[in-house]
Order: sequence, then structure tokens, then C-alpha cells
Amino acid sequence: MPHNSSPRGAKAGLPDIAERPSSSTVSPLAATPLAATPLSATQSTILGGSDEFSPDRPQRAASPEWQRELQQAVRDDASLRRLTGHAESNSPEALSAAAAFRVLAPLSYMGRIRSGDATDPLLRQVLPSPEETRETPGFSHDPVGDAAAERAPGLLQKYQGRALLVTTSHCAVHCRYCFRRSYPYNESPNTDQEWEAAWRSISDDATIREVILSGGDPLTLSDARLSRIAERLAAIERLKTLRIHTRLPIVIPSRVDDALLAWLEPLRLAKIVVLHANHANELDAQVAAAAAKLRSVGVLLLNQAVLLAGVNDSVDAQADLCERLIEIGVLPYYLHQLDRVYGAAHFETPVARGREIMADLQARLPGYATPRYVQEVAGCASKQLLYP
Repeated sequence: MPHNSSPRGAKAGLPDIAERPSSSTVSPLAATPLAATPLSATQSTILGGSDEFSPDRPQRAASPEWQRELQQAVRDDASLRRLTGHAESNSPEALSAAAAFRVLAPLSYMGRIRSGDATDPLLRQVLPSPEETRETPGFSHDPVGDAAAERAPGLLQKYQGRALLVTTSHCAVHCRYCFRRSYPYNESPNTDQEWEAAWRSISDDATIREVILSGGDPLTLSDARLSRIAERLAAIERLKTLRIHTRLPIVIPSRVDDALLAWLEPLRLAKIVVLHANHANELDAQVAAAAAKLRSVGVLLLNQAVLLAGVNDSVDAQADLCERLIEIGVLPYYLHQLDRVYGAAHFETPVARGREIMADLQARLPGYATPRYVQEVAGCASKQLLYP
């Protein structure tokens, strides 16, 4: 997920994962490819390194297609409005919202937005709103208790048997409701030495069976880095499952390429990829093809959606989404009540309305196609079931 603070720079050079880390080497979890905040030329160079993607400098012709698509993504409110057939905003509040949390939307995603339609559900997810600047009681910068759940720098543990690595600060799209839009990524580990406490915690905790790669979006990392992370986790015999939470196959389907499949296929661990799609219009033929490729190498595909006012807060929208997910081989997993992050109050749908939608959805769809309606509550031992 994106954030408001610039990530720390990474040093050049990447050792083999088995090498003993030092402060002069870069962790496989360090330098990440797409900056989530505007960067100076100096910062961009540091972040890029010799083998990483940087959106702020020209790419070699050999760069993967998905990296070229990241390079071409729209990064300002005026361009987003122009390309979707809308007049430039003169609202000081909207401009302030765009400055505080910048626009980021790949062209492949924007191609699914209906031109000139201010109510388009995909546009609403990425277009800055004046309402983002309004103070709303009960909304905060850390609505799910990430700070309290930190076991080691970059490592969160909220639930028994699972641990989560905040692998990167970068995303391919800035969702305006992002619950980590204010996460302090600038305090995250950078070097191998700084990441070692997280690795040691995973290795030493006999209760951990599953590791989740999150962020940001972990698939913005290069495949070289991802494969090294996966290999290090697979070397811990006790671990059974690798789970990856990502929006990349939805917004840039070309991310699911041969290089990604090459390290996923032979991985010893059970492989789960949790996608994040909120509306059936996001799931075009290219997304379906990406899902098929992931399934071909033994990946279990799940989807988690967020209940968003003006996007999918109707039974028809939810039914269309779930049916389309099943069509492309993805199981609807969770429908999340909005995390109450500062700036996202205008997306909140009342829980009572969510329950009405779920009752109608349950009557319309088979059980396997119906997600669980849940809410994450800071400090609780599991997601809280809101229906039935």
C-alpha cells in the first residue's frame, strides 16, 4: 500500500541470500521499484540501484513489460482527469488531497474506466476527492493497529501462526481508501543487517507456519529479490505456506510473466495469492489470463474486496464481482468493512447496509461464491465476522 513518507534509499549490490548480511549490502526486502511519493533525482538514483526499476529515469529496452507500464503510469490529478474525460479540478481541497497522497494509476487500469462518467466505480477508487481533507471522528492514521503489532522492524504479527513482512513501500496504484497510506515506511529496514531481526524472529518462533508478503505491494519487487525471499523462507522447514497480497495482477496483468512463474512453480511452500479487486469491471480478459497463469503453477487464488460507497455498495455490484471472480478461477474470500483510515470516510458504508447486501448475496449465490463479511479490529485475535 502507498504512504506519505519517502522510503529510505538502498545501497547498490545484492548478495546471495545465503551470505551473511552486512550493513553495506542490500536486503532482498530493501530497494524497491516504484516510489509512492514524489522523489528528487538523487533519491530516485539511490532507490533504483543497478538492477531495480525506477519510474524517474529511462529504462533499458530489456526491461520487462510490467516495468515499462509502471514507468508510463499517470502520476498527477490533472492528467488523470484529462485522460478520463473530466475537467481539471479547481477545488483547493481536491488539490490538497492530491498533494498529500499523490495520484498513481497505470494506463492499463485507466483503460477500463468509462470516459466522462464521474460515477465510474474504478475512477472513484483513484481520483482525489475534497472529502479526503475533512476530519472525521473515529478515523485515524493507523486504524488496524500495525504499530502495536510490530514484532521486529518490518515484521508484523497479529494472528497466531502467521507473520507478515512489510516488504516494500511501493504500489502500482494508489487506492484512495488505502489503510496504510500513512504507514511510516521511512522507518522500515533497508539493509540486510536491519532485516535480520525479522528473519530471526520468523526462524525462532515455532508457532509460525505461514508468512505473508505485503507492503506496499510485494509484486513491485523484482523477481530476483522475490525469489531470494521465497528461497530463504522455504529453507525454514517448519514453514508451510507463502501468501502474497497483491493488486498488481489486477491493475497491470503483464506482471504475471515467465520470470514470476519461474520462481513460483518449484517453490516447496504452498502458494496462495490474495488478489484485491473491488468491482467486476476491473476483471477484463487480460486479468483472466494472468489468473490462469498463476493457477498453472499451483497457486491458490483468493480475492479480498473492500465495501466502498459509490463503488460496490449494492447487491448487484457484489454479485457481479463474485460471479466474475469464479469465472476466472478466483475464490471470493473476504469482503472487508472499510478500515477507518484518515481521508477515507467518504467511502464508508454502514455495517447495517453491508449486512443487507450480504443477506441478499447469500440468497443469490452458492456458498463457494459468497465472501465472508469481516472487519479488522486492532488488538483482536482474528478478523471479526459481521455476517451472519
